[in-house]
Amino acid sequence: MRILAINIQNFRKLLQCHIDFSKKTTLFVGANNSGKTSAMDALGKFLADRSFTFNDITISKRSDINQIGDRWVQEGCEEPVDLAEWELFIPKMDIWLDVSQNEIHYVASIIPTLKWRGGKLGVRLAFLPKDISKLFSEYREVYSAARKTEKAKEKIEIRLYPKNLCEFLEKNLNTYFSIKTFILDPAKVEADEPQTTSFEMECFTDNPLKGIIKVDMIDAQRGFADPDNADGTERTKKQLSEQMRSYYDKHLDPEKSPSPEDLDILQATEDARKAFDRNLAKKFEPAIHELEGLGYPGIADPKLTIATKMSTGETLKHDAAVQYALSKSDDSLKLPEKYNGLGYQNLISMVFDLMRFRDDWMREGKAKQAKKDFDLAIEPLHLVLVEEPEAHLHVQVQQVFIRKAYDVLTNHKFIKENENFATQLVISTHSSHVVRETDFADLRYFKRLSEGSESTIATSKVINLSDVFGKEDETDKFVTRYLQATHCDLFFADAAILVEGSAENMLLPHFIRNKYTKLYQRYISILSINGRHSHRLNPLIEKLCIPTLVIADMDSAEKEGHHKAACPERGKGLISSNYTIAKWLVKEKDLDKLLAIPYAKKEIIKETPYKYSIRVAYQNPVAIDYNGTDKEAIASTFEDCLVYTNYQLFKGISTDDTGSLVKSVSDEINSASSFEDFHKGVYEILRNGKSDQKAEFALDLIYAVDPNELIVPAYIDEGLEWLQEYLDPEE
Repeated sequence: MRILAINIQNFRKLLQCHIDFSKKTTLFVGANNSGKTSAMDALGKFLADRSFTFNDITISKRSDINQIGDRWVQEGCEEPVDLAEWELFIPKMDIWLDVSQNEIHYVASIIPTLKWRGGKLGVRLAFLPKDISKLFSEYREVYSAARKTEKAKEKIEIRLYPKNLCEFLEKNLNTYFSIKTFILDPAKVEADEPQTTSFEMECFTDNPLKGIIKVDMIDAQRGFADPDNADGTERTKKQLSEQMRSYYDKHLDPEKSPSPEDLDILQATEDARKAFDRNLAKKFEPAIHELEGLGYPGIADPKLTIATKMSTGETLKHDAAVQYALSKSDDSLKLPEKYNGLGYQNLISMVFDLMRFRDDWMREGKAKQAKKDFDLAIEPLHLVLVEEPEAHLHVQVQQVFIRKAYDVLTNHKFIKENENFATQLVISTHSSHVVRETDFADLRYFKRLSEGSESTIATSKVINLSDVFGKEDETDKFVTRYLQATHCDLFFADAAILVEGSAENMLLPHFIRNKYTKLYQRYISILSINGRHSHRLNPLIEKLCIPTLVIADMDSAEKEGHHKAACPERGKGLISSNYTIAKWLVKEKDLDKLLAIPYAKKEIIKETPYKYSIRVAYQNPVAIDYNGTDKEAIASTFEDCLVYTNYQLFKGISTDDTGSLVKSVSDEINSASSFEDFHKGVYEILRNGKSDQKAEFALDLIYAVDPNELIVPAYIDEGLEWLQEYLDPEE
């Protein structure tokens, strides 16, 4: 048995959100405030009995709830008899299971028909009014009393509680609402929209998923504090010793249902207790004699004695129960656990939690003997939720954790021998390093949608990336290998910028930081990828629907033959040999036509599945004041366009590094006898430079001049201004 998918509705930003689950590990990724935490909280609240709050209801639904309240308080309003009108407003979660025929006994209470013989099975968990009549009458009563009180005082301007039904529910939500469960129709599981609730299919047993799914969760706030912080609350003072103590009490305590191997430690404990009692009796003897001298105990009073009770579990109830040895040769060199780094505390804590979850599920050790006979059955499905495991962990430790987490959860003989008992791990993360160690088919990307597309507020959708990376064609292999090697941070970005060379990759962050303040405040993923391969990222960009700026090189070339590279000039019949420009985005290769394309035509607006834009930016002609004469320099690459744009700066650069491209360009500017010689000379120097020399070109330039002094080439400036405005539409 396993979870196939869930569908969350009306829960915070998740207005209507479908999430497919992988067989083993599912990873939630996405930019900040995209709904990952909301999805984890929804799983915790619907499946692990965590309390709901009024803010869990999607904000855009509050006006609809208030409309119900406004109708209820009208004189003569009839008492509602069903819950149908609430279905569109309340949080719901559908959970779809894959159940084999030999597991039917687990799901007997949620089988839709007697004809069902295994396969897909669904239930809806809906947070609905417990008793609609009671809610109706008590709200009317409280609302009416508040309005009468207001009328009793003239010229009152305040509005007494409750102003509306939302305010009433905000204070009393869990008093009037609870989770109700309904059986879904497997025949409608493929429908695009979630099926309507069949209220006649309600399950009247408390939590029918109990006994089917065991849910455990590790929160993002794991509660480790500074060792010197004495004011921490219980939540911020979590220690490994507490986890050890809890595990010991449940699985290892020899005093609970002792087995033959426990007898030795129990005997040793009893011997220690007797020796301690003898010592206490001897030490307290003078004090007891003094008490007796005061006339107590009297003739009828019992004699005062001292006895101890010694428990093995008590030995772990101190702050230094867990220590770290600092020396292999000297056992005395130890420090309490709280003095170890937060990273290792978090790692050890999480791994120990996973071990505890597994052993609790398997009723390992004393837990099995402590369970009542009717509660001995092990749930066939174990769902483990982990929020942001990367907190406080170094990169290498993050990667170790994600590689080993599932193995820890399934490292048990019974699990390995019984395939019907499955574990599914769900992780939400902001770490590109965690993503890099995960099969990309297991990624679920949370996409932010702006207000107006589906709702009056910003909402989120979840995009299943398994069909992007699950194929075997060369493009999919390339994208997977490329991202694993470089840029998994794309999954957390507000926007992407594709550049072609190392020089752009080095200088672009300087441009953004120094000249595009609002863009610098955004999370932008800059991907360095050769123009021949940029289009290969298109399937992923289209799936993520992420705004993208593609900064491409013109790469001017001769039209005939093998398209030999040529210095760019107008009216020479030249073309662009760059695949991104000629075949992917602009779909035009004639150089003269490309130079004439207006700004607006360089943006490609996509409408499906969600609206976003891709803009291409390539070199514009640069006007140069060459010895008092206005000249037009047409660039072929980023490097020569940067030189033309910063002509005076390059002319005055002084450097002793005679082997550098910067030095060669500066010398060419100062030695050229004409503009044509200068134009062609710069082109040849930079075209013939190898890729490593172009990287050095950027480094030498950063070393020789302050990047703040560089004028951003016009085509890049246009692109960055566009992206900045796109991400800040209110401006």
